[in-house]
Amino acid sequence: MLFDLDGTLVDTAPDIARALGVALAGTGIPPLPLDAVKRMVGDGARELIRRALAPLPVDGAREEAAFGRFLASYRENVCVASQLYPGVVEGLAALRGDGAVLAVVTNKPGDLSRTLLETLGIAASFEAIIGDGDGFPRKPDPTGALSILAKVGASPDRAVMVGDGLPDMRLARALGVTAVAATWGYVPAAALAGERPAFLAGSFPEAISIIRGAGQARS
Repeated sequence: MLFDLDGTLVDTAPDIARALGVALAGTGIPPLPLDAVKRMVGDGARELIRRALAPLPVDGAREEAAFGRFLASYRENVCVASQLYPGVVEGLAALRGDGAVLAVVTNKPGDLSRTLLETLGIAASFEAIIGDGDGFPRKPDPTGALSILAKVGASPDRAVMVGDGLPDMRLARALGVTAVAATWGYVPAAALAGERPAFLAGSFPEAISIIRGAGQARS
């Protein structure tokens, strides 16, 4: 069972927005509203900075400086206001009780992802937590996810991808795994539906019910 992180397991937008405000200091762009930040996440920290700086002329040095400020600020405050979505702890425990192998594939920096999930007390639930900077291309490239499937000896027809982002749906398609779109996250349900996932789930518990039901159907 492959999971996205931001907007799927954890509502990280408040802490990301705070660090982004620090990154934008001195650029002339004011801190962005939380809803705007939610629409920008999903493709990695560097792309987040590019999107935030889009109103300004392209300037590599400015982008690099803002990226550095973002990472420095976020590392210091990676889990201040971030919270697990309702049902995550119970849902992961249920899947593990079923014998499922769980992993995280995210475009968030891998070291920050592991720190965040450890702070929230769920890192031990996952066989692997792969993110940006861990030696694999970012989603929707399937390389990182394929390495996890190979590690645990799982075939794509026995795997599921749960995520709230378009890269997650496209990753699932590239892998040939079942896609469950997390409509409780940051991307509108209509946009997710446009990627034609196998299932749309409105909450984490609903996603778990779908996954467990699909697993029983295969048995």
